[in-house]
Amino acid sequence: MLNQIYPCLWFDGKAQEAAKFYCSVFKNSKIISDNQTVVIFELNAKKFMGLNGGPQFKFNEAISLVVDCETQEEIDHLWENLTSDGGKEGNCGWLKDKFGVSWQIVPTILPELLSNPEKANNVMEAYMKMQKFDIEKLKNA
Repeated sequence: MLNQIYPCLWFDGKAQEAAKFYCSVFKNSKIISDNQTVVIFELNAKKFMGLNGGPQFKFNEAISLVVDCETQEEIDHLWENLTSDGGKEGNCGWLKDKFGVSWQIVPTILPELLSNPEKANNVMEAYMKMQKFDIEKLKNA
């Protein structure tokens, strides 16, 4: 028996709008099913549920969606799109999109740089000053 685990994101009447937006930002994404209450969608082949649950609950930083990025172009694309139309930049690769969902846009090289004892402190000091990660600056730290 397959017990797939996937997140349900609670929206105040904007689940379909959010799903369409996210599918436009991420490659290999699609809406699987949709009705007025629930939309099931995939982002990079990962399943999500959007629920039009009403105004009772709001997103906060207690949970965030992490995206590993191989290139600066990927980071730039996601950062620009997810902060558009009212999204907000945060520190250290964190942002909130226009729906209030928190994201971490992280270069895949970061753990390697932080595990190098000769560079780790400089890398950490560099990224603590960043909003959007800059891979070259991290490598040169």
